[in-house]
Amino acid sequence: MTAEGVPAGGVSTVMHVRCPDRLPEEAYRQVLEELTGLSAVVQALPPSAALVELKGALRYYGPDTRRLGEMLRVRTLSRLGVDVRIGIGLSITVAATASAQVLEPGGVLAVAPGQAAHWLAPLPVQALHGIGPRQADTLHEYGIHTAGLLAAVSPATVQRLLGGKAGRTAADRARGIDPRPVVPRTLPCSATVHRSFDRHTLDGATVRATLLDLAVHLGRLLRRRGQAARALTLTLRFAGGTSWAKTRRLPEPSAHDDDLRTLAYRLMDAAGLQRGRLTGIALKGEDLINADQVAQQISLDTAREARLVAEAAMDRIRDKFGPGIIGPAATRHAS
Repeated sequence: MTAEGVPAGGVSTVMHVRCPDRLPEEAYRQVLEELTGLSAVVQALPPSAALVELKGALRYYGPDTRRLGEMLRVRTLSRLGVDVRIGIGLSITVAATASAQVLEPGGVLAVAPGQAAHWLAPLPVQALHGIGPRQADTLHEYGIHTAGLLAAVSPATVQRLLGGKAGRTAADRARGIDPRPVVPRTLPCSATVHRSFDRHTLDGATVRATLLDLAVHLGRLLRRRGQAARALTLTLRFAGGTSWAKTRRLPEPSAHDDDLRTLAYRLMDAAGLQRGRLTGIALKGEDLINADQVAQQISLDTAREARLVAEAAMDRIRDKFGPGIIGPAATRHAS
């Protein structure tokens, strides 16, 4: 067993993500949405950080946590233009301390469970997540300058220096011990999926297929979060930096692909595209509610009922084999 209380061969399961300082709120929300695509357990830490519980993600992506972090970083860079600093460890303390050690603009640092205490040891006490400047100054006065020295001091002594609760917490964190779980924090009030084109796009079939793909991705995101949208906003970005956006409400709150696709197509038709050169499309579900608040009505539409059964089956397949494994044929070249 390690000092963190798990087998040495265990897998780190906490990710701490730091976004750039002064990141606009909308961009921060989009980063959170990317995180919810990775794990259902995301704790927002406004204004620019978040925690992610990786246990569920590891079932689908495998135990290479560094690869998981790199995958997330590629997604935020390519989709949002936002670089992030990612720390991964067995506990919140280790993960958050690790992310702070990543140099800007971004990168990934994964600390193996059995190496956490050893990795923390040479760091200055002020680098240890949760140790404030005043606590660090007090420890410095007694010659405790590194996390390793702090870990070597008896917890009772640290309690006398920093006070009861603060001392116990500091002594534990210097050893990488932090029992706090990642607690899901209220999800964003909107959910956005978007796609940028490599070159200016005029082809209507490509645009339509891309919009269908976005509707499918948005539906799955909402269903995984246990939410439904009351309205959709379609945003089109054009060459030259101009954009067009329009919002319409759904007849009933929904997270189903068919409902989202139908309204998304109507929004696209309302744009009246002719020769507009598109550079990107975004589809946002707005005015979200919990899925259990949506009224369940008896339907005599057997075709729709069959599609909903198929949708649930496809969700299970995606959960097991990955999000891109199955989907509408028209979206294959748009993905």
